[in-house]
Amino acid sequence: MGHGLLLSGGNVDFMIHGVFSYQLFGQTFWITTSHVCILIVVLAIMAFCFAANRAIKHANEIPGTFQNIVELIVEKLDGMVEAVMGKNAAGFANYIGTIFIFILISNISGLFGLRPPTADYGVTFPLGVMSFCIIHFNKFKHQKVSGVIKGLCSPWPFWAPINMIGDFAVPVSLSLRLFANILSGTVMMALIYGLLSQIAYFWPAVLHVYFDLFSGAIQTYVFCMLSMTYINDAIEG
Repeated sequence: MGHGLLLSGGNVDFMIHGVFSYQLFGQTFWITTSHVCILIVVLAIMAFCFAANRAIKHANEIPGTFQNIVELIVEKLDGMVEAVMGKNAAGFANYIGTIFIFILISNISGLFGLRPPTADYGVTFPLGVMSFCIIHFNKFKHQKVSGVIKGLCSPWPFWAPINMIGDFAVPVSLSLRLFANILSGTVMMALIYGLLSQIAYFWPAVLHVYFDLFSGAIQTYVFCMLSMTYINDAIEG
């Protein structure tokens, strides 16, 4: 609470703080509130995955509630990827499904009082870089070097620098869009709890539904949708 890990309570702080530091190779490294929140989110996802794996391994002919939930999640994620990527969906369903679940749980973790990890650009930028690497790996794999050079020089050779800037802007645009939207909601809720703490009872839940649940789900979908579109374009040229 004192380190700004939670966004509800008496001392509200939306900034990132160091929890503790350690020395490695003569350098000081910090474990921050973002690291702690990421660990909590990852542990929650892992616990769900272990429970889901166990439920599927011991699946009943008449599925129970939890088995139905697991099958529904997998079915919806596979359907989303297939609707966008078509015949290319099979190779990327696992990646898109993984980042979708991680980003969504990170975004809505504010509902449980945590500072959303995706409100830290150090979290969203690596996600953008991962998608960027997958995009260009598939571009070189399917279009070959000649196809990539041809694409950079389209429609005219002197457009190549502009096209290169557009390519390298992909991870920045992906990560900044997610980061800015989640951070703005985090700041708004922190200000409400900080400035209106005397009357901030029950009614902030409505704002949490919008900033954490609705906006978080929309930004998750947008990030994954753009990633799938870029990858598909890279494959099909």
